[in-house]
Formats: sequence, structure tokens, C-alpha cells
Amino acid sequence: MRTGIEMTILLFFLQINWEKLRPENLFGGQILERTPAGLSVVYLIGLTVLVGFLLISFSSSFRHPKFNFERDLPKEVKRKLTKTVTDRSLRIWQFVFITLAFTVFGFHVYWAVFAEKDGGRFQELSNRDLRTRRAASSQLRGWMLDRSGKLVNALAYYKRQTDGDIVRTYPLDREMAQLLGTELGTPGLERTLYAQKADPMPESWEVLTKIKRDDDTQRDVRITIDRDLQTYLAKELDGKTGAIVVLNPQTGEVLGIYSNPSFSLGDIKDANDLHRLERDKKSRPLLSRALREYYVPGSTFKAFTMINAFRNGKQNIQLDGKPAPECYTPFRGSRAICDADGSCEICGTFGIPDAFRISSNQFFSQLAVNLGREKLGETAGLVGIQAVDTPAEATTQGFFPGIWNVSNSRIAGAIAPARSTVVTGSKISLYDLGLEGMGQGYAGQMTPFQMALIASIPANMQGNLMKPKIEYDQPPQIFGKIVSPQQAATMRDIMATVTEESGGTGRVVAAKLAGTGIRVGGKTGTAEKLAPVYNADGTIKTVKKKRRVNGILTEYDAPVLAKRVDSWFISIAPLENPQVAIAVVVEGAGQGARTAAPIAADVILKAGELGLLGDQYKPKAPVPQAERKKKKKKK
Repeated sequence: MRTGIEMTILLFFLQINWEKLRPENLFGGQILERTPAGLSVVYLIGLTVLVGFLLISFSSSFRHPKFNFERDLPKEVKRKLTKTVTDRSLRIWQFVFITLAFTVFGFHVYWAVFAEKDGGRFQELSNRDLRTRRAASSQLRGWMLDRSGKLVNALAYYKRQTDGDIVRTYPLDREMAQLLGTELGTPGLERTLYAQKADPMPESWEVLTKIKRDDDTQRDVRITIDRDLQTYLAKELDGKTGAIVVLNPQTGEVLGIYSNPSFSLGDIKDANDLHRLERDKKSRPLLSRALREYYVPGSTFKAFTMINAFRNGKQNIQLDGKPAPECYTPFRGSRAICDADGSCEICGTFGIPDAFRISSNQFFSQLAVNLGREKLGETAGLVGIQAVDTPAEATTQGFFPGIWNVSNSRIAGAIAPARSTVVTGSKISLYDLGLEGMGQGYAGQMTPFQMALIASIPANMQGNLMKPKIEYDQPPQIFGKIVSPQQAATMRDIMATVTEESGGTGRVVAAKLAGTGIRVGGKTGTAEKLAPVYNADGTIKTVKKKRRVNGILTEYDAPVLAKRVDSWFISIAPLENPQVAIAVVVEGAGQGARTAAPIAADVILKAGELGLLGDQYKPKAPVPQAERKKKKKKK
């Protein structure tokens, strides 16, 4: 009878599909993600109970006597009996503890060391562990998408290599390097757009008891950069040293920003690679010239002086251009300020429109003096330029993260521009103030980024300066209300005279855009600057000079400086509703109309092709020949 029952039970168990009872197959095929965490909690409870038993056993050995027959025995005999009982008990527990310890830790060693390499089943199930997945995902950054939001236009993503390793990949490895930053050096967008948590691994109890953890912050990020435009900017500066910045003046979106020379993120594998790039003082590939290099802006700064005049009700002012050698003399005994030809471009009385079109140094120097130091400093502050009292202060202003419209301060700090400055203190002369009005002298600490912001003010339909932004979903913010909408419209017309009217210094731009219907406003700039001369190995060339220090004549190495003429152009397009504000600078390339202006025209054409100026300027797709024939037959 018993044998029949046992056989029945055995057959019952044999018919059970034990595979279905695996934790990962229970509950309709849903994975029991909390099983590993639950087992960890059970293990800890069991270990605690075992330790508790050991402590109880140990403490019980001090309770004497244990048996009635021990009461009348001598102390020496009691002690030996107690020790014998205790030793026997401890040996049993030692055996139990060591057996369990070896079993548990051997199990862990197997799964941690051997199973990961050889156990395909383990590798499959390990990815199902909720803790493993959460820890892994917290270390992985999301995709970085360009403004289109399309995966095919991703700027950073993960790719599985042939050996199975997953690596962070950057399609624009060189074009975006200075924006993305490096893992070893200065942080960029890569280390600030994605928040890292200090302890991403959740505790077992948290996994077991919490149904859902807060969403991780390593999600995909969409930025305002246009991938195709960014690639084009790099192509335009190939073989040149300089920078290009492209903004949307209505929203503040940074559409493209690039400076050359650059570097490849793949070239930095360790600290030695980083130090090698840092030692390259001639090319300085790690430096974003667009954001953190100071330039003399030349005549492009006349756009700022014009904005200053409009803000202070002097848009209709009339001033004189005088011939050489007198030209414009700010005060008796002062050096004269002449136009580029050494005399006067226009001799006689004229206003801002003509002065801007021909780029009159005399006019804008007079205008700056007429407006005065206080107005210069006030307007400078409104457009993001720091007004300081002395030239020494101009070199200590650091960075300006506050100009950015960002979701958190870490992003602003990573891409903060160097703070552009002007000197307005009472110790500088009226001659110095006049030079600043025409973009020379103490106005020589401008970044290309700052000049793009200045161009964006008349380009904004409301006359506002928008905070630049790099995060696509960040709502637009106004940095300052600079001029009225009517004044902005007037300034746009004045900027158009540079590219469209006779005598305009940037007519090459209109010539390149002929037939597109795109109207452009702009301002050329030609800026002279003393720059260091470099040896063939990239080091700065020096000469021995002598100077007295505390009455002692000492010798030192002084850098050799030579005059460099930088080519500038700022522009806005299309004129009726500008969608781009552009700043271009090319070091040592001569007049603005020769190099920078044609580059800006090419960038505008590319922006139109990409639809960044509006669909009306996007080239229409050519009609296939077969389709053209069909239309002719119908006619």
C-alpha cells in the first residue's frame, strides 16, 4: 500500500514542469526583479541569526554551574567541566559556521568570478537583476541629439565594438570637441548635461520594498546646435585660425559655434595626451577661441557705439569728418584720429547711416566722446560687457556664466565665455575713449561670442538681447531690453547699407547672395593687434632685454611681438525677420571684406539651405526630368 502511494507521489512530481517555476518565469512570464534583492535580505537575516546563536553560546559558558551534580564539586573540577562543555559546543558551532561560510562565499566566488566568463545563463540573467540594471544605467549617459531631435543626427551616443565593448561615440569628434569637453580636463557639455549621482546603486531593502524608483537623470538630451551647420563651420575655418558663432537672435539658440585649431576627442586617452595638447602654445587646440579668446574687434564694435547712441536719443546726431592732418582731435595736443585712408572717408557733416556704411573712424570716435564715459559703461553692462575703471582691472574679470540661459549652473560654468570688458574710468583720456568708440584701444578685450550678441540686438524684432541657450527645451529668456522695436528696425536698415549700397564695406556679401532673395545686414572690421611670434617647435620666440628692479639691472626674456591684422565680420539675416546673428573672425587674414565677410555669406547660404532662415529661403528640390516631360505633355 505504501509503495503504491509513494509511486503516485513520485509520478506527480515527475510530471511537474519545474522550468515554469523558475523565478523569472512566474506570474505570466514577468521577471521577478526583486528576487536577487530578496535573497540578499534573507542571507543577511540568516547570517545575523547565526552570529546571535554564537554570542548566546559564548555567554552561556559563564553561567555556573550547569548541572546539579556540579554544585558540590571543587572549583578546579567545575572549571575543567565547564571548559570541556564549552569547547565541545564551540567546536560544533565552529564546524557549522565554517561549513556555511565556505558554502556561501564559495557560491559568491563562483558567480562573481567564473560564471560571468563561462555561464551564458548567468550573463543572460544578470541583466535582469534590477540593481545591476540601475547601477549600469546610472553610469551610462543618454544620447546627445542635435536640434532636429533625430537619432541619425546624434552628436554623442554609445556603440558596441566588435570585441563587445560599449564605447561613447562622437560623430563630430573634432567639430564638437571644445564644446563637449574632455573627461580628464575642463568639463564641457558631456559632463554637465548629464547629472551623475554619488551612489547610484540602490540598497537591497530599497529594491525589495519600493515598487518604482525615481526616474534616472541620464536621459537623452537635445541641444540647439545644428549638426550640418556645425560641420560646415569647421569646413569654412579649415586651415585658418579663428572662430565663428551663429545665434538665433529671436530665441537665443546657439545654432553653431566653432573655433580652429581644434582637436579630436579620440586623441585624449590619458593625462599625457592632455598635457601634450596643453603644451601646444601656438595652436592652443583646447582653447575655444569663440568663447574665451580676446580680440580687438575693430570696426565691428561700431555696432555697439551705434546702439549706445540710439539708447541715448542721439540716433540723428550730425558730426564732421575733417581732412588730414587735423582729422578728429579729441583735445588740444591730442593725437589725431583719422579714417582708414589716413584722412576722411567723407569730409564734412554727416550722420550715423553714412558713417556706418563707410566705417568712419572719425565719426564713431567723436560719437563715443559725445556720449561720454557713463553712457558707454551703462550700455556696456546692458549687453554683457563689464565696464571697469582701469586697464589693469580689465584683465581680472574672469568668466561670465550668468549670460547663459541654462537649466543648471554647472552647464553655464562649463561653457562660460570670458568676460569682455571696456575701460571707462576717469584716468583714461578722451583720446582713449575715442579709440574705444571705433573698436580699438581699451575695447580690445572682446570675444567672438560677445560680438555675436551685439549683432543680435538690432536683429531682435523687439530690440532685446536674448540670453543665449544650448538646451533645446529651455524656454527663451531676455537678458535685457536694449532698444525699442522701431529703433531696432532702423538699425537693421543701417546695417543693410554696408552690404547693399555703393561705398558699403561689405558688398561682397550681397554679391554672393545674389538671386537668393536673402537680404543681409552687417559690419566689417579690420583689427590690428600685437601678437607673439612663435618658433618652429611651437614655443614663443624671445629676445634678451634688460630692466632695473630695485635699482639692480637684470636681464630677462621678452617675447617677440609682431603686428597681426585680423579679419572681422558680423551679420544678420534675413533682414525682414532675422533668424541668424553671426560673428566671424580670422586671425592674420587682413581686411574684413577680404576673408571674414565671404565666410559669413557662405554660412548664411548654408543656413538657408538647411531651413534655418525659414522655408521660403530653402532651395526647392529639382524636379525629375520624367516629371517635367509629363507636365509639358499635359500643357
